[in-house]
Amino acid sequence: MHTCEPPTEALNEWLTVYPSVNGTYGHLLLEQATETNQNLISVLRPYFESAHLDAREHFHREIAIDLHPDAGAPGEQTCYPNCLPSKAHKGLFGEVMAGMLTEAFKTSFIGNHEWKIPIFLFRMHADVEAYLWTLVRDETREREIFGRFGSDFIGLSLNDQGEVNRIIIGEAKWRSQLTQSVIDTLMLGNWRTNKDTGERHRARGIWFEINRDTGVPHGLRQLQRLLQHKNMEGYQAAVVSIDRIVAQKDAPILPRTNLVLISGNDTPNRETANSLIPWETIPSDYLAPHDLQVVELILQDGETLIDGIYSSLWNGK
Repeated sequence: MHTCEPPTEALNEWLTVYPSVNGTYGHLLLEQATETNQNLISVLRPYFESAHLDAREHFHREIAIDLHPDAGAPGEQTCYPNCLPSKAHKGLFGEVMAGMLTEAFKTSFIGNHEWKIPIFLFRMHADVEAYLWTLVRDETREREIFGRFGSDFIGLSLNDQGEVNRIIIGEAKWRSQLTQSVIDTLMLGNWRTNKDTGERHRARGIWFEINRDTGVPHGLRQLQRLLQHKNMEGYQAAVVSIDRIVAQKDAPILPRTNLVLISGNDTPNRETANSLIPWETIPSDYLAPHDLQVVELILQDGETLIDGIYSSLWNGK
């Protein structure tokens, strides 16, 4: 289970926060205000270890190595998530930060809901398991990893009885340079040319995928199964309420907030406090009936931070 509280005080020192809420739309711009150093990495590390612990236990058990193999032990080079390629770390970073920022800045999010992320869904990544299975038996078989299908993370809002009364569904993306063209491609999709007419159009971007998502996402079922397996006693009411939600396919849509987190490095021509996604009104390309929360995490040295975190997991002192 994920049990680590977000390092809210450290986040407020590290980031300058620009929140706004307008109707059913919330926007949160976060700009790096202090340098990345070992102290920051040490403060963030426990949350990342908590977020990845379930998947670490699962994958190490499936590929038949110790959870914490000693130096020189068989499988030492295949410790999850440290051994994954750098590109995979960047994707994982965004997904963990989606959870961390949701928990840390929930009072700045649309609706001011009390969000809880009981467990992350990282074990639901078949290609990671296949990669680790091969790598532990042949350390030369490094390759890139296909992304995980479904929601990047799911958080819950529980009522006084512990039942789920609202969900937050997160889509997290990392890009090394956050230019306006990069953001437009992320949100709207790449340009495509119609072979018959020669007309250019956008392919499927984040807005398209969010707009067509089912009211009850598959990830909610996955989360329920993990709660049943890991802590049924602590989340019995939540598990039962999710079961009712999943079973009633024609039931009213569960109250929901959609989260979009874009993280990456700043560019020299962006002015301070300027967002790349409009904050005054909800973007016109967003057509889903749910509340929307956008978070822009603008860093100065994101790769240094990500490499520092993922090289130190379960190794840091």
